[in-house]
Amino acid sequence: MTGASMTGASMTGASMTGASMTGASMTGADTTSDGMTGPPAGSPLSRFAWHCRNNPKRELWFAWYATVIFYIIFFVVFFPVTKAEPPPHPWWSDAQVAAWFQQNHHGLLIGFGIIFAVAGMTAPQNALIAYSMRRMSVSRAFAYSYLVMYSLSAVPGLLLLCVVLSVGAMQTGLDPAATHWLFDFAFLSYIGTMGVFLVGSLVWMLAILLDKNRVMPKWFGYLNLCNALTEVVVAPAWIFHTGVLAWNGLISWWVNMVVFGIYTGAFITLLRNLIRREDFGDGPLPDLPSKAAGGNTPHGNTPHGNTPHGNTGAASLAGTAP
Repeated sequence: MTGASMTGASMTGASMTGASMTGASMTGADTTSDGMTGPPAGSPLSRFAWHCRNNPKRELWFAWYATVIFYIIFFVVFFPVTKAEPPPHPWWSDAQVAAWFQQNHHGLLIGFGIIFAVAGMTAPQNALIAYSMRRMSVSRAFAYSYLVMYSLSAVPGLLLLCVVLSVGAMQTGLDPAATHWLFDFAFLSYIGTMGVFLVGSLVWMLAILLDKNRVMPKWFGYLNLCNALTEVVVAPAWIFHTGVLAWNGLISWWVNMVVFGIYTGAFITLLRNLIRREDFGDGPLPDLPSKAAGGNTPHGNTPHGNTPHGNTGAASLAGTAP
């Protein structure tokens, strides 16, 4: 009797499991190998809403997307809209500077108005970079020091230029010498050496080189050193008005812009990979999932076998961006 009852209970449980799986299939939801229900097969909006409610990495993905969107807006505003980059010539006369403000009057006001509205998107970026250092095997002092320094980095690295050039664009009747002073102050403060970025790049570099959790590749640590050096070679821009060391020169701007472009593209890609690999443990990060294996789990096989949390469906579902 007892054996028959147990067998019946097992069969009932199997039937209930089969019914649950059938129900999941009927609703169009995906299931992982461990039975967890994935995002429904519907519109992109419904899948996005599902990820917002259920994806354990939603905050990380939000910070990453905010970073990407911000840099797209930054490029559009600073290059075609305001024409603040490439920067104008530092040797211009008062009349030429006044003419530049007049020609770009609406672009400066509209473009920098957009920047003022989205400047807060730099905060999730800094938080995500600090998170990458928290995930490393190094002291938390690296992440916290970076976060403190970069909490103010938007002022010299972005907002000061926008405020000063906006003032110059709005004050159309200002004395030409005063307008020229605003012009010089804006571009020297923006392109000239900024210690916060110099030190911040070195902090991230040291954290990467000392890390044993394989959060970032070592070559990116050395790329941080290259980015830090760009803050050194621009220092002569405060002295030279012409040549390669002027603020629009080959070294001070063009070479630096190439390095910055490569650096930015690299850390955006690596941060995305970090989110996909994250297993919410404290050991070495696993490799990216293999497409050949057909899985979308972000952890796969860690150096110690499974993730510290085992094979959880939540972690498996979080590997793919919403």
